[in-house]
Amino acid sequence: MKVIQAKDFSLQREETDVYETERAVVKEILARVQAQGDAAVRAYTARFDGVELDDFRIPEALFEQAYAEVGDEFLEALRAAIQNIRRYHEAQKRPSWMLPDEQGSVLGQIIRPLKRVGVYVPGGRAAYPSSVLMNVIPAQVAGVPEIVLVTPPDREGKLNPGVLVAIKELGLAEAYRIGGAQAVGALAYGTETIGAVDKIVGPGNIYVALAKQAVFGQVAIDMIAGPSEILVIADDSADPDYVAADMLSQAEHDPMAAAICVTPSGDLACRVAQSLVEQLEKLPRREIAEESLRNYGSIVVTENLDEAIAVSNRIAPEHLELMIEDATSVLGRIENAGAIFVGRYSSEPVGDYFAGPNHVLPTSGTARFSSPLNVDDFVKKSSVIQYGKQALLENGEKIITLAEAEGLQAHANAIRIRLDKEGGRNQS
Repeated sequence: MKVIQAKDFSLQREETDVYETERAVVKEILARVQAQGDAAVRAYTARFDGVELDDFRIPEALFEQAYAEVGDEFLEALRAAIQNIRRYHEAQKRPSWMLPDEQGSVLGQIIRPLKRVGVYVPGGRAAYPSSVLMNVIPAQVAGVPEIVLVTPPDREGKLNPGVLVAIKELGLAEAYRIGGAQAVGALAYGTETIGAVDKIVGPGNIYVALAKQAVFGQVAIDMIAGPSEILVIADDSADPDYVAADMLSQAEHDPMAAAICVTPSGDLACRVAQSLVEQLEKLPRREIAEESLRNYGSIVVTENLDEAIAVSNRIAPEHLELMIEDATSVLGRIENAGAIFVGRYSSEPVGDYFAGPNHVLPTSGTARFSSPLNVDDFVKKSSVIQYGKQALLENGEKIITLAEAEGLQAHANAIRIRLDKEGGRNQS
């Protein structure tokens, strides 16, 4: 783990591969799914997942078996997490509104849920029940009436039991054991079995990401997420073992993940580096975490706390932890971050699993202009303009002036004809 000075630090990844081969594969899969529907999905599921499926819908027997496998402790924790996540997202709901005025006009905004949303949940080694909760619950809170979930099976047609229990606990009526680009295509275009959706959310591998990118416009998508990131701002009050542990919580995700500590304390920097070495020895996913730290891990030493905050704002990390004295006092100075974890007890996994805020966060610096997945991602807004006669008579000439300034005479005439008929223009 390298310890460097702030002036020498930048989080730069190598040029991203254009994935030409993968894009060609995805293009072919999507075209075939659009043309052949269920038959194409069935063929690709057999080819890529190694399982022949007559029925895509997840059998009830698998749900029953999953409950027997997960145990009471998991179930209790999952239900508590659901309660916390739902409570947090309920606070994000906003009502429609109307704004009447004295001229008889009413201006407003109607907020409606999307009608049908598709949720992609990864399978295999990256099967996470928490992904079910974080993607489905805000859609439910928004009032989406139709939520369909897809997740790839293993070669025996089975699914992660934790994922299955999460699906059942949320009461999803429509869930299919399909994955990959073919599942994205089924959601975007619809098949004989699966109705097309309005939006697709959820993480996946490179083929899923490229497929989501390709169908954007046909449907909406949440985001194209990059590798995970954590940045910890720490001072001498921080426990170096806590800092190192939280850095490793992201480093174990992916060799491309970035784990960074930014501190004005050279002494803390050395202690964090030592703790990283010691904790790495005990990690089952040590090789992944080591590669992540080697390629994208850094301990950055700054002149002071102000410079540390400036470094963080420049990087705009997905996860930002503030392990400093009186951490709440600097919250207002944090300009760019997906999620902010305040204080020594607010470890990043608290947010990943349990506290309530969404763990689907902007990556790769996009926290400069993007937000975590939230209830607003599952609604659409319509403007309401009910203009009164008096308002049109008083403001019609101004509207005509603006339309004519843009050379749009038909626009101007649509107002002028009303003024003429309603007695609002000088006929002389």
